[in-house]
This record gives sequence, structure tokens and C-alpha cells, in this order.
Amino acid sequence: MTTTTTARVYVGTYAKYNGGSITGKWLDCEDYSDHNAFIGACKALHADEPDPELMFQDYEGPATFYAESAIDPALWDWLELDEDDRELLAVYQEHVDESGDIETARDSYQGTFDSPSDWAADWLESTGSLSEIPETLRNHFDFEAYARDAGFDGYVFARHDGSVWVFSPV
Repeated sequence: MTTTTTARVYVGTYAKYNGGSITGKWLDCEDYSDHNAFIGACKALHADEPDPELMFQDYEGPATFYAESAIDPALWDWLELDEDDRELLAVYQEHVDESGDIETARDSYQGTFDSPSDWAADWLESTGSLSEIPETLRNHFDFEAYARDAGFDGYVFARHDGSVWVFSPV
């Protein structure tokens, strides 16, 4: 998965399209303060029609915000996020909950690790659970199996950009 953080859309109209034309323009969503300002700009772009029925023919950015006949107003909330939060939300929506929001993603996010077993070792160490195991047995602990069982309990281990992103059940 490649995370695209530019939000642009090509705006035409159904009337032009049905008439054999894809006349329109790419608009950068970041240039508009909110959804209403964006829609106003789209209608101004197609002021040659009395009541333009907007058609969003192509887009750049996260697919969850775009449809052929609508742009989700939540896109402007996404635009306010920094790059790290945009990436976190994209990974969360792809692997955990496609309709999840940034707050839920942040609450669920446990970190990035080289493997699920590395997460398990870190988790057990940071919670103090590993210290409860007698030292003579710690070398025999199966971190891989512990991580596998955590997956059965709702933890998600998502591979992204060479790392394992871990999300806990919320």
C-alpha cells in the first residue's frame, strides 16, 4: 500500500460527460476551508450550466472520501491531520476498520515492531508480566505463540512499509 497524502479531485459534470466531454479541472482540496467552499468552487467552475450535477471523475488521496457523485465532508478533517496521523489512519482503515476514525486508531495503536513476536516480548516486558516468569524459564517462553494467541483475542498485526503495526482491540 502506498499512502497518498495529496487530496485532489477532477471535477466535471454529468451533462458534459453525457454530451461526450470530460471538460473539467483538477482542484486541490487543501485550497478550500471546508466542504461547502469546495462545492462552491466546483459549481463556479461549471457556471456555464444552470444547475451543474457535479461528477468527480478522478481523485488523488485516500479512497474512502471519494465517490463519483460526492466528496465526504470528513475529508477536511483528514486534511487537518499531520503526515504521521494520516499514515496511521490509512493503515488502521486498511487493516482494522475501514470506517474507523483517527481517535480510535490512536487508542488502538500499540506501535511498530519487526515482528509480532517482537511486540509480544516488548509487551510482556513493559507490563511486568515477563518478570513474573522464573528466570530459568524465560528463555523457553514462546513469544510467537503468545502473539498468535493475541491475534485470536482481537489484536491486529498489519504489515506496512517493512514493519508490523500492532493494534489492540478497542
